[in-house]
Amino acid sequence: MAAPRRRRRIPLSRRLFLVNVLLLVGIVLAVGALWFVHERREVHQEYEHRAMTMAETVAAMPQVREDLTAEDPAETLAPLAETLRKASGFRYIVIVDRHGIRQSHPVEEAIGRPPHTDPTPVLEGEIWTGTERGPAGLTLRARVPVRGDDGETVLGYVSAGILAGDVRVASREDVPYILGVSGLVLLLGAAAAHLLARRIRADTRGLEPEQIAELLDSREALLHAIGDGVLALDHDGRIVLANPPARRLLGLPADDAETLGRSPRELGLDEALAVALVDGPSSGSAEDAAGERDPDRDATDAADAGELLAAGDRILICRRRRVRPEEPDGGTVITLRDQTDLRRLAEQLDGAQTVTRGLRVQRHEFANRIHTVAGMLELGAVERARAFVAELSAETTRDGAEIAARLADPAVAALTLAKAAQAAERQTEFTLTELSSLPDDLDSELRDDLLLIIGNLVDNALDAAGAGGRVELLVRQHALGGVDGDVVEVRVTDSGPGLAAGEDQVFAAGFSTKTGAAAERGLGLALVRQACRRRGGEVVVDAEEETIFSAYLPREPSAEDRAPASADHQEDR
Repeated sequence: MAAPRRRRRIPLSRRLFLVNVLLLVGIVLAVGALWFVHERREVHQEYEHRAMTMAETVAAMPQVREDLTAEDPAETLAPLAETLRKASGFRYIVIVDRHGIRQSHPVEEAIGRPPHTDPTPVLEGEIWTGTERGPAGLTLRARVPVRGDDGETVLGYVSAGILAGDVRVASREDVPYILGVSGLVLLLGAAAAHLLARRIRADTRGLEPEQIAELLDSREALLHAIGDGVLALDHDGRIVLANPPARRLLGLPADDAETLGRSPRELGLDEALAVALVDGPSSGSAEDAAGERDPDRDATDAADAGELLAAGDRILICRRRRVRPEEPDGGTVITLRDQTDLRRLAEQLDGAQTVTRGLRVQRHEFANRIHTVAGMLELGAVERARAFVAELSAETTRDGAEIAARLADPAVAALTLAKAAQAAERQTEFTLTELSSLPDDLDSELRDDLLLIIGNLVDNALDAAGAGGRVELLVRQHALGGVDGDVVEVRVTDSGPGLAAGEDQVFAAGFSTKTGAAAERGLGLALVRQACRRRGGEVVVDAEEETIFSAYLPREPSAEDRAPASADHQEDR
């Protein structure tokens, strides 16, 4: 069975051309008709005015008033009226006396007879204009009474008439002009409609409406299907498109009426985040702070690598693309990918790797010490070997017991012990303060946040202090004013050179003072701040004398902090 043939549609450009031309023809015809009617009315009024003027002029002539009172008015009035009629081109000029008898007429037989129309209203002093049918045909007439010298007595009246055919002929004189102007307007309008249709076809890339609708439907389906956030901004930085993941990641309203057409700043986003979305994220690295950033960095490579943004308690990778690369003001499309959970897992993996490295260092040191003991035994120094082993055992037991006594949570204690071994390997003095105190009843979420915070802060402190430097760690649970319940405080002090950047820049996503592979991350302190804020806490830095990072984590997050996080996890699942 043959497939049904698809009905061929008229292209959009041709449809627009035909519709515009038909509309233009209709408008021109309507305007032309109104123009013709107006001109005809103007001509009619003009001829009425001419007839009235002629009748008034004849009625005001002193000779007419005198002759109407004579014994034979027709003897003088008939030649006078005929002379005026021929000179003016009127169909007739009739003078009627007060008895209603014609005293002049183009047809001599009609003189001395009453007119075909009732003369009573005019003889009573009324003025009349209009169109009537008489012996000469349809005429446009004006009747004016002739008054005596006192201005009250009516001696008769004057009737002046013009053939209605003459009026019609005069009104048609403008028809060629009207038709010419209408034709010119139609020609120019058709040319403009053709250019408009071509322009629309070029703007739509030759696509027909059904093809555009299919593309829009496909785009909507694609935007809702992908997990990454997609945000489109126009050249003024206003949002023209935002898919559901982008709204969720940035906390934008779900209603298009509240979101589209407004800038990120107007929607209440953080100032730094709004500026990064509109103007492009800035790295915030030490080179930027010192003014040493390369201005010729390849924009394409930067877009491919993505920039890091902090949005609430999330770390986002932002990639920007111009809608039209050849037009700087053609708008921008931004893709946002949530990297928070991945980065947190990476930081936890770093903590596990730190413990592994610490164990590796301890194994290396243990192997060296075993070799030393073996050498002493080979030399027969048994007592010296026994004393050496006892000394090492006491030192190892003392360090581990000291950390375990103060940090009852095994995971936190193991990480601290690994950091101590790492510091020893780097020849950096590492100290857990005597005020440190942590119970072993931590929930898993709080423990994960503590491992992330301690690992990042201590790693940064060890890098800043370097060989021969000093790092001090304080971990304790205590009550803090203004916070309900206990707070776990993590304070890391180092003897490094301090910070050249401000506090906001230090905790910005992507900021790093390191070089090489580590500089590409720049997320440690941003994750620390987000881990604190997620539970309703905070992290601050003091770099006046020594660099001190202090993080405060409430044991129990506040209800308003817990609710959004729970909602986000539900939505992620």
